[in-house]
Amino acid sequence: MKLQLQKVLLATMAGVSLLSGCAPLVVGGAVVGGMVAVDRRTSGTQLEDEAIELKVANAVSKELGERVHLNVTSYNRRVLLTGEVRNDADRSRATLLAQSQENVKDVVNDLAIGASSSLSQRTKDTVTTGQVKAAFVDAKDLQASAVKVVTERGIVYLMGRVTAREAQRATDIARGISGVAKVVRVFEDISEEELKRLSQPPLSR
Repeated sequence: MKLQLQKVLLATMAGVSLLSGCAPLVVGGAVVGGMVAVDRRTSGTQLEDEAIELKVANAVSKELGERVHLNVTSYNRRVLLTGEVRNDADRSRATLLAQSQENVKDVVNDLAIGASSSLSQRTKDTVTTGQVKAAFVDAKDLQASAVKVVTERGIVYLMGRVTAREAQRATDIARGISGVAKVVRVFEDISEEELKRLSQPPLSR
């Protein structure tokens, strides 16, 4: 029990989005369970994703202000918007603002229309993210660092560049976590051949 709790805490610290609703800034290279996570994005793309998260969050906050509780996650220039807005017009506007930012390739808007989630719900979401990450670390047939996890109102969003096999495995694991209401896949599909290429260690000189 203690070991499992330690894994959840490690996974939570490795990349859980902030409870305040600000754009999450944790990217590849985090230490999870004693292993250095290897990101399937280039270092340049990781930096771009960080910048995109900040730019989108700032643009939406500047225009919509307190009318939106927004979480922005960018992976390989695909932007995921989660949280809550007051009406459909604000939801559509958030999409346009995100799409207008430099280097954004695609926007997945899953903002719910309604009141902002409570602090207790956001705390539960943080714990759920940590549990999913810990379960990925435990799985021997899944590279945990390849999947980015975001949780909002009990809905788990999975992002990353993965094969169909990895996508299904990650989905099955997330669905098995207590408290998960639904799993939404925001994956970029790659072939098994591409995975092999990405998994090869860099050539030493």
